[in-house]
Amino acid sequence: MATGQLFSRTTQALFYNYKQLPIQRMLDFDFLCGRETPSVAGIINPGAEGFQKLFFGQEEIAIPVHSTIEAACAAHPTADVFINFASFRSAAASSMAALKQPTIRVVAIIAEGVPESDTKQLIGYARSNNKVVIGPATVGGIQGGAFKIGDTAGTIDNIIHCKLYRPGSVGFVSKSGGMSNEMYNTIARVTDGIYEGIAIGGDVFPGSTLSDHVLRFNNIPQVKMMVVLGELGGRDEYSLVEALKQGKVNKPVIAWVSGTCARLFKSEVQFGHAGAKSGGEMESAQAKNQALKEAGAVVPTSYEAFEAAIKETFEKLVEEGKITSIKEVKPPQIPEDLNSAIKSGKVRAPTHIISTISDDRGEEPCYAGVPMSSIVEQGYGVGDVISLLWFKRSLPRYCTHFIEICIMLCADHGPCVSGAHNTIVTARAGKDLVSSLVSGLLTIGPRFGGAIDDAARYFKDAYNRGLTPYEFVEGMKKKGIRVPGIGHRIKRGDNRDKRVELLQRFARTNFPSVKYMEYAVQVETYTLSKANNLVLNVDGAIGSLFLDLLAGSGMFTKQEIDEIVEIGYLNGLFVLARSIGLIGHTFDQKRLKQPLYRHPWEDVLYTK
Repeated sequence: MATGQLFSRTTQALFYNYKQLPIQRMLDFDFLCGRETPSVAGIINPGAEGFQKLFFGQEEIAIPVHSTIEAACAAHPTADVFINFASFRSAAASSMAALKQPTIRVVAIIAEGVPESDTKQLIGYARSNNKVVIGPATVGGIQGGAFKIGDTAGTIDNIIHCKLYRPGSVGFVSKSGGMSNEMYNTIARVTDGIYEGIAIGGDVFPGSTLSDHVLRFNNIPQVKMMVVLGELGGRDEYSLVEALKQGKVNKPVIAWVSGTCARLFKSEVQFGHAGAKSGGEMESAQAKNQALKEAGAVVPTSYEAFEAAIKETFEKLVEEGKITSIKEVKPPQIPEDLNSAIKSGKVRAPTHIISTISDDRGEEPCYAGVPMSSIVEQGYGVGDVISLLWFKRSLPRYCTHFIEICIMLCADHGPCVSGAHNTIVTARAGKDLVSSLVSGLLTIGPRFGGAIDDAARYFKDAYNRGLTPYEFVEGMKKKGIRVPGIGHRIKRGDNRDKRVELLQRFARTNFPSVKYMEYAVQVETYTLSKANNLVLNVDGAIGSLFLDLLAGSGMFTKQEIDEIVEIGYLNGLFVLARSIGLIGHTFDQKRLKQPLYRHPWEDVLYTK
């Protein structure tokens, strides 16, 4: 066991099993104390590497994250404290691994319920190698104005109230972390505050004992008096009794063992800690208090008198000149986190993203205000979901059915079109699903599948201006622009695209009006008089019919219709639909285990 001071203003720790709040509290304490460097040198998260962003005062810093204890110790050789926030299942193994590192001097084990056999092994190894274990079942420890472990001493407000941002003259040790916070407050009221405070933990076998730390405090010149808070159960306090009797402690010790009320119960009572259970008269609080008093400790008559006893001892030391007054300093203001400041109404901050189509903040996600449960219970289909997420309203069933038909008809058009070809080549190159899908999607544009918006745009403009098919087509020709939605590489006037016919049949049966589609058909009649392949293709059919859907449903204003066409909603239908087919082609090539594709020489014209 170490014989002197454990921590200093330059102490740095490695934090095992990332927990944002206790680490941030450590860093805030550092800033409060005026430390130049953060007390957390690195974080160990098994299987993860990188950095975690936290605040050191006003400055945002990146703390390295390591995947193993060995890597962290090698990267931060000056970090000699290991703070273990692992669960009770893995705390022993990770603590032993840390103790075996030559750079680690102190290990704090926060978890409760660590198996006693494991704890005994840790204690044995630590003592034989002159290392310190604090815990298990501990909140940790603190040195005033220098260093603290995890959540020790609670909130920043409590730390300031207890004057822990600067060193005092009192060494304090207890089993209870919760009572430590209470005692820091009590000690600050009647003395100049804490120099070092340790909560050894409430398990039956703590890694270090009350007497271990009292003997340490006795060797620290800045500690002028010691306060000890024990509890019934176990015999730890008797090692302190022996140290006092043997004259190993030459500074005042004010002690109290809690649990005197246990005698009021007829049967044995288990208090909060695993070790807080009297196993006989010697383990009772009364017996321990009496033994401490007889050994020379200052022991009050009750816990209520504990504060007065501490005050009296402190004032006596001041009178004797053994304690000089400490100049009070005003600690710096810890910047408040933005989230808490917003909640308290102290600041207002602009948002970074605007969303009007979905909301995931309630009990269930909502699409355009419609709860997910309603979507499922009312039997909504893919078309209904698209109407909510794209158009922010529930469209009539014939509209959503039309959307679904478009998706089905455009899902795939064989392996030879450019999008499918790209996807197949990419999949055969061994690339993943997303890469294969994207390679196909990137071919969508004005020459492949991306003409729906243009078809709608030009048909709408021509119809609204009252142009005849002749005026429209010839006007486009003079501008050097192909008529979008007209023309096909395979289909002819005597071999129409079946998809176009299906869409037209559905629209004539279900749409209130098909004026834009009929106009597109008239344009087709004119273009077929020029060439047999200038038929209305699926882009033109969907583009014109979507204009009829938007205009005929009565649910969109003229401005909204113009915006929908301009933004690219209609091409979105093709992108969504064709993604289904491209994913299918990817899976098909993977399933068939096709090799890397190489284009045949004979299909290339090599020329100068």
